[in-house]
Amino acid sequence: MNIKLKKISKLSGTITAKPSKSFAHRYLIASALSNNESTISNVDFSDDIIATLNCIHAYGKTHFREFEKHEVRFKASCDKNFDPVFDCKESGTTLRLFMPIAMQKYEKATFIGSSRLIERGIDVYENAFKYISFSKDKYSIKTNGLLDPGHYELPGNISSQYISGLLYTLPLLNGDSEIIITTKLESINYILMTLDVLKNYQIEIDTNIDISPNDTKSDKTSKLFFNIKGKQTYVAKDFYVEGDYSNASFIDAFNYFGNDVTLLGLNEKSLQSDKVYKKYFSLLNESAPEIDISNCIDLGPILITFAALKNGARFTGTKRLKIKESDRGNVIANELKKCKASIEVLDDEIIVQKKELQSPEVPFDSHNDHRIAMALSLLSTMFDIEINNAECVSKSYPGYFDDLKTLGVLIN
Repeated sequence: MNIKLKKISKLSGTITAKPSKSFAHRYLIASALSNNESTISNVDFSDDIIATLNCIHAYGKTHFREFEKHEVRFKASCDKNFDPVFDCKESGTTLRLFMPIAMQKYEKATFIGSSRLIERGIDVYENAFKYISFSKDKYSIKTNGLLDPGHYELPGNISSQYISGLLYTLPLLNGDSEIIITTKLESINYILMTLDVLKNYQIEIDTNIDISPNDTKSDKTSKLFFNIKGKQTYVAKDFYVEGDYSNASFIDAFNYFGNDVTLLGLNEKSLQSDKVYKKYFSLLNESAPEIDISNCIDLGPILITFAALKNGARFTGTKRLKIKESDRGNVIANELKKCKASIEVLDDEIIVQKKELQSPEVPFDSHNDHRIAMALSLLSTMFDIEINNAECVSKSYPGYFDDLKTLGVLIN
């Protein structure tokens, strides 16, 4: 789907923030590991959440999807399937959280997904699970072997999802385990979110993490550990998914360009790391700051676009942009260069120079990346624009362009 957005004159209106995808994944998976009934409400059935629900079905947990009510209801029983296939679509979160969970129940399992998802790989698990065999082709990963309790060493600077996957799984095993983080821990708030959900399901984990949930720095260098007792039981209850700061950032960004949009449904005390976007937007609106985004890497595309439209900036901690749905640093830089933006992409930093942008002569391309498509829409504050393959927003925010229409954006 290609869309054309007319240059914005004035947006106004009220939008209720979409449910947090990160929390929804975590609540749904925790409920799937419980033996009692529960309901998770305020669920947005994006492609990534559908992927997680598909995997829950393959795992053997009976659930009912109430699309109109935005609810998922879980039954108490949990069956065992024969030779299960876990369809992760394009969701890295689903793959990395569910792989160890599957391996504590199924000796053999198959994970399928888009070629880009499989290409991104699961190297951390391959290195950590020495006694598990993995076989891969373009669209699938097969595992052979059951996960055992014990000592696991994982890097903290590749993806926190690997750590979260083990935090979900190890309490279910027959013995005690420990996880040692061998590098600086980035995206630490996602670990805090995982620990918060696990605590709500009566799973106990001992850790030496002492960072405040509101601290977005990631310069932790001492080794972190998690001690996990085995034979624990998930006890589910009903939960409501809070609003998503990451998706809200794309809407709220328009307010810094002369528009008047009210956002509802965001938890000011949230553990979500991306709530820092408000602070960063204010900095970018006033100057050309240096900002470390290693703890909020998903904000990269919108922050870079915002900086290009305003005063420029230097972003550090950008290395992990390369391993997302697209190579987000280079992709957003190349797309913005269609407006004559001046952006330099280095190994772990991106420098955006302040420069007057020009109306693009060719359409933008989303590169099948939802965050690229949504970030590019901000350019409609200055120009008429066209975005190819814009349907990719369904991965996390299916109604994004409908919400922009509600606010007054003219879209064909």
